[in-house]
Amino acid sequence: MSTGGGGGGGGGSSSGGGGTPASLVQLLTTDLVAITRGRSMASDDETIWGKQGVGWVPANMALDPFNAIATPNPWGSSGDLRLMPDMSTDLTIPEIPNRPGLHIVLCDLTELDGTAWSCCPREFLRTALADLNQAGLRMLATFEHEFTLMDGKAAPAPAFSLVAHRRREPFLSLLYAMLRVARVEPETILPEFGAHQYEVSSSAVRGLPAADRAVILREVTREMADAYGYSVSFSPKPTPDGAGNGVHIHFSLRDAANQPTMYDPARPGGLSEAAGAFAAGILRHMPALCAIAAPSPVSYLRLVPQSWSAAYACLGERNREAALRICNAPASAGDDARGYNLEYRVTDATANPYLALGALIRAGLAGLRDRLPTPPLVNGDPAALSEQERTRLGVTRLPTSLAASLQALAADTEVRGWFPAPMLQTMLSVKAREAALAGSLTAEELCRRYAAVY
Repeated sequence: MSTGGGGGGGGGSSSGGGGTPASLVQLLTTDLVAITRGRSMASDDETIWGKQGVGWVPANMALDPFNAIATPNPWGSSGDLRLMPDMSTDLTIPEIPNRPGLHIVLCDLTELDGTAWSCCPREFLRTALADLNQAGLRMLATFEHEFTLMDGKAAPAPAFSLVAHRRREPFLSLLYAMLRVARVEPETILPEFGAHQYEVSSSAVRGLPAADRAVILREVTREMADAYGYSVSFSPKPTPDGAGNGVHIHFSLRDAANQPTMYDPARPGGLSEAAGAFAAGILRHMPALCAIAAPSPVSYLRLVPQSWSAAYACLGERNREAALRICNAPASAGDDARGYNLEYRVTDATANPYLALGALIRAGLAGLRDRLPTPPLVNGDPAALSEQERTRLGVTRLPTSLAASLQALAADTEVRGWFPAPMLQTMLSVKAREAALAGSLTAEELCRRYAAVY
C-alpha cells in the first residue's frame, strides 16, 4: 500500500473479508482558517500510518474557508509534506446511529525527513510552550465553546432554561458521554443566552492537549449533530441579529513545581506581579492578536459593545465586557490560588486554537520580559465610561473589522515576528481574501456563508 500522495491521492487498502468495508482512521490537521482536514486510511494498517504518516500538500495551508487557494503563497503547486500522527491523540468514538465508529488521530505537519514543518500550527504552540517553560512557567488552559444547535422545527426556548436543555435530549447527554470517551473531560453542558445556543466547558489541562481538545470537541459535536439530524454552527455570528458564539480561553500559570503563581491576595484583583505583567503583555498586543483570535469578518459582528463579548482591551475582575477577565473559580480544598485564572474573551471558532493559544503565550511572555505593570482593573462597562476616563485607564476599543485587525497586525512588528515568514505571508493572503469578501456581501449573506462552514 502506498502512503505517498500529493493533492490527488495516495494508495488505498482493500476491504475486509466478505466485502465488509475496512474500518478507517482519519489523520487530521487544523489549518490557518481553523478547518480540520485530513486523509483516511485503513485502521488496521497502523504499522504503516503510525510510523510513516501520509502525504500532504503545503499549499493546503493557503485554503480559505470557501475552498479557494489564496495567492500569493510561498508554495504554489510545489512541495510535499507528511501528516505524522501523534499517537497520544489516537481515539475512537463508538458507533452511533447512522454512523460507524469515528477513529481519529491528530497529526503534526513535517518535512519528508520527519523534521517539523515551520508552518505547522501544533509546532507553533509547542515552541511557545517550550519558551514558557524556559521562563520557569507552565500553563493550564481550556477552551470554552458556544455553538448554535437547531433542528429547523423547534421554537427558541427561554435562556438557560430546563426546557431548552430537555428539548435537545437525548442529544446533549449523548454528546457529553461521547466527549468523555474522547478524553475532552467536559465539565458543563448548558443552554446559553441566545436562541438555540449551547455551551460546553471542559477541565483545564497542561500544554498542547488544551488546543487538541478544542479541535476534538468541535469535530465530535459536529459528528453527533449530523448523525442526530441537527444543524450545528460554531460561527461567531450565525445571524446578524442573534447572539454571538465565543470561544473563551481560560488559563492559569504554574511554576516548575506545579504550584500556582497567579494569585496574590494583597494585590488588586488578587493578581500576582508576574501574572499582572503577563496580562499587560496580552493587552499591549491585543489589537494585533485580534487578527489571530478573531480572524473572520463575522468575528467583528460579535465584538461589539454591551454584548457581553469583548469590545474593549482592558482587564476586569469578573467583568464580562472586558476582553481579559479575572475569574475566581471555586478552589480545591480551600486553596484560592488553585481556582484562580484569567479568561481571554476575544477568541471564536474561526481561530486556529494552536495559533490563538500560542500567540497568547508569546504576548504574556513579552509582558514578563518587559516587566510591565499590572493594568488597571475596569469593573464597569467600558462603553459607559467617558473618553477621558478610558484614556486614563488605558482602555482602547478593539478593531471593528477584519481589515482593521490586519492593519493592527501590520503595525505590530513584535507580533509579526512570532510567526515564520511563510506562515505569516499565507495567513495575510488568506485573510485579505476574507476581508475583501466582507465588502461584497450583506451582513445576512456573510453570516449565512460562515455559519454553513463553521
